[in-house]
Amino acid sequence: MFKGSIVALITPFKNNKIDEERYASLINYHISNGTKGLVPAGTTGESPTLDHDEHKKVIEIAIKESNGKIPVIAGTGSNSTSEAIQLSKHAEKAGANALLIVTPYYNKPTQEGLYQHYKTINDNVGIPIIIYNIPPRSVVDMSVDTMARLYELKNIAGVKDATADLNRVDQQLKKMGKEFIQLSGEDGTAMEFNSRGGVGCISVTANVAAKLCSEFQDASLKRDDKESIKKTKEINNKLMPLHKALFIESNPSPVKYAASLLNLSSEDVRLPLVKLTEKTKKEVEKALKVAQLL
Repeated sequence: MFKGSIVALITPFKNNKIDEERYASLINYHISNGTKGLVPAGTTGESPTLDHDEHKKVIEIAIKESNGKIPVIAGTGSNSTSEAIQLSKHAEKAGANALLIVTPYYNKPTQEGLYQHYKTINDNVGIPIIIYNIPPRSVVDMSVDTMARLYELKNIAGVKDATADLNRVDQQLKKMGKEFIQLSGEDGTAMEFNSRGGVGCISVTANVAAKLCSEFQDASLKRDDKESIKKTKEINNKLMPLHKALFIESNPSPVKYAASLLNLSSEDVRLPLVKLTEKTKKEVEKALKVAQLL
């Protein structure tokens, strides 16, 4: 159910408020262009600056607008276990298909603390949980052994891996097996991630290149087909400059600027994020042209 190109949705703003109309149209853009899943209220959706009501609202809109056509994996993580439970229960009640729970940031729990955090959330919900392991942002790195312990629980289904360590795919595959869902959290390494046993990517680039990202993922998952391997490499080469350009400055400022050029969203972000410098804007524009999107 959770594989292929899954978009880490941006949250469009207008006058510093959620632009609900643009957000709904963005979701329909993804449905019509082959995106296989939606992740509202993640880092790319600027969850750190959404208040609780807004956080719940973007999840509700994604569920309503997708209307069962593609799954919704709601971002409900927090460095407070009780807050994560509250957000997760709301998402489940609203109709989310799964939850994306980031490793607790700032308070730096031990491996046992990580286990107990996820176990407590697991015990309070009844839908699949995808662990979001992103040491560069959360400062903690969940070990493969801890992940294997968690996989024994009823709702722990897989991982969004943003460790940038491709060897983790092999280690996790060996420890948890093929049924454990491995999704890349890095667009730039998604090709090798899938070749090692991954089944998709929770993508930033898909916000502005939905069709290309979908075609890339579909081709890359046909691992034994020569034509598909060739197509995977061709699309990857076309998208690589964009993958890089979208992280020159803090995400999601670059992807929001790219979305504004394609009339998908405003470029507005909330402080402490700011709009792009002119130099970075040129790099984003150049990358969009390489991908033949502009």
